Amino acid sequence: MNITVILCTYNRCDVLEKALESVSTSIVPQGVTWEIIVVDNNSNDHTRNRVEEFCNRYPGRLRYVFEPRAGKSHALNMGIREAQGHILAFMDDDVIVESNWLQNLTNRLFAGEWMGAGGRIVPSQGFVPPVWLSLEGKMGRYALAPLALFDLGMHEGRLEEPPFGTNMAFRKEAFEKYGGFRTDLGPHPGSEIRGEDTEFGNRVLAAGERLYYEPSAVVHHDVSETRLKRNYFLAWWFDKGRSEIREIGIPSALSFVGIPLYLLRRLAVWTLRWMVTLDPGKRFSCKLRVWGKIGEITECRRLAVQANRGRRECDVED
Repeated sequence: MNITVILCTYNRCDVLEKALESVSTSIVPQGVTWEIIVVDNNSNDHTRNRVEEFCNRYPGRLRYVFEPRAGKSHALNMGIREAQGHILAFMDDDVIVESNWLQNLTNRLFAGEWMGAGGRIVPSQGFVPPVWLSLEGKMGRYALAPLALFDLGMHEGRLEEPPFGTNMAFRKEAFEKYGGFRTDLGPHPGSEIRGEDTEFGNRVLAAGERLYYEPSAVVHHDVSETRLKRNYFLAWWFDKGRSEIREIGIPSALSFVGIPLYLLRRLAVWTLRWMVTLDPGKRFSCKLRVWGKIGEITECRRLAVQANRGRRECDVED
């Protein structure tokens, strides 16, 4: 088997149907064998019935796999274990892939020069960015990241940053060499902390592997109204801050009660900028940075308390 597409889903049977409809009819070169694995992460809606309908419609193309442990990373790792392909492509249940997406995304991975690839994630037709969000400056490049949009332009070439999980592919050997997705990251019931995809990409890049950016590999991401709210963006940046600390651990620096002092200084700087900036879009961008720093500080404190509790328990046992 050449390629396995891994799609993890949880209680989204209606939008899942559109995603499966798009990927099931993918165009691939003659002679390339491929499959789609749908990992049901313990859904309690009609997910299984919908997937089995597609399995019957495309016999031998789709497989249904059930992962009872809650959490997207558990589902992703199950898909990797079940995959028969040498190249693994990933998509989410709320995207529509273009007909040549799979071919374009995986094309350069067969020769072995590139360990992984990422493509463009664009919004569905008719999307208009919120007027209160600034798309200018250094932060503007990632302003739409909370909507899972990833677009580095139309120039293909080496990718110096990790791709997003709904449009990426890796050779299976990457997971054999560097492990699977971290289960302390990634959304699960009761937590929206993400970062399981970018953490893995960073791990691969840190090992010296090469990733490719393929702008012609396009998926269209549905942007729900609930995500176009200020509170959603603030919560996303807070959780992003937490996930970054969870990924690397508490930085080695002068600290107070487990919180690095430089984080407190940065929090103060961004808070001041938030207070004095007059432009509404730029002002909200500063506020997002404040929420991100609060997330980092929160996670540092949590990890510090956890470590102190562990030391106390060891002392009692001794």
